Amino acid sequence: MNNSAQVLPIDRYRALVALDEPFAPARAALPSEYSSLVRTALAHLEQEGAGGKRSEALGGASGPDDARLRLRALLTVRAPEPLPKLVQDAIDGVLQIELDARSVVDVGMLPRFSLPRSGVGPFCALWQGDITMLKADAIVNAANSELLGCFRPFHACIDNAIHSAAGPRLREDCARIMRAQGALEPTGTTKATRAYNLPSRFVLHTVGPIVSGSLAATHEEELARAYRACLDTAVRIGGVRSVAFCGISTGVFGFPREPAARIALRTVGAWMAEHPSALDLVVFNVFSGEDGSAYLQALRSEGVR
Repeated sequence: MNNSAQVLPIDRYRALVALDEPFAPARAALPSEYSSLVRTALAHLEQEGAGGKRSEALGGASGPDDARLRLRALLTVRAPEPLPKLVQDAIDGVLQIELDARSVVDVGMLPRFSLPRSGVGPFCALWQGDITMLKADAIVNAANSELLGCFRPFHACIDNAIHSAAGPRLREDCARIMRAQGALEPTGTTKATRAYNLPSRFVLHTVGPIVSGSLAATHEEELARAYRACLDTAVRIGGVRSVAFCGISTGVFGFPREPAARIALRTVGAWMAEHPSALDLVVFNVFSGEDGSAYLQALRSEGVR
C-alpha cells in the first residue's frame, strides 16, 4: 500500500460497506441450535485451513469440548475472505445466541456528569467493564494502521475482543475500506463500519499514537486528534447520538493512563462545546481498576467530584 495516498472520506466508502443498512441476521437462532451451528462453522474453517498455517491457531484448544475456542481461534487468524452463506449464517447464529445470554448494558441508563470546562452537559458517563457489552449507537475500537483487527488468537486486546464479538463481517468491511483507500490508516484518523453481532450499531476504528519512550507533545496532539476524529465521524454517519470510547492507545500502544484520561476528557469537552447538540452522550469505558483510577484522578483535576 502507498501510505502517502489520501485518506478515504466516509462518503467514499459508506456504500461500499452498506453503512446505512441496518444489520439483521438471516434468521433468529435458537439456543438449542448452538452446538450444531458451532460444528457447521468449525467444519468449514478446519477444512479451509487443513494442512496450512491456520491449524496452528488451535494451540491447546484441540479437544472435542473446545469447539467454540477452536472456532474463535480460526476466525482470528483468517484473512478477510468471503464465507459461504451457510457458514456465515451459522457464525452469526452463534454470536447472536451468545449476545442474548450476556448482560448487555444500555448506555442510556448510566449516571451522567458534566465537564465544567465544556459549559454544556451533563453529557458524559464513566463505566467499567467490557465495551462489547455496551448498547450504544457507536463504540470506539483502538485499531492498528492495517485496520483489520488482531490476528493473535485469544490476545487480550480490545481489537481482538471487538472483532471476535462482532464476527468476520467486521474484518471484511475493514478490508474493503483499506483496499479502496490504498494506504495504511494514519494516526489520528477514523473509519466507521456497522457493528454486526455487537449490541451497538456502529464501530469507529481509530489509530492512536504509539508511545515507546517518553511521552511527547506530538503524542498528545495525535491522541486528541483521534478523539476528535471519532466524534466527527460519528456525526457524519447520521443518527448517532451516543458514543462509547475505549482508552485509545493506553494498552499495547503504551500511552500513560492518566495523561490519556485528561486528554480524553478535555478533547471531548471542547468538541461538545463546539457542537452542543450533536450528541446526547459520550461514555468513557475503562476495563481495569487502574484505568478507572486514572479517570477518577483526571475528573478530580477537571473539577468533577
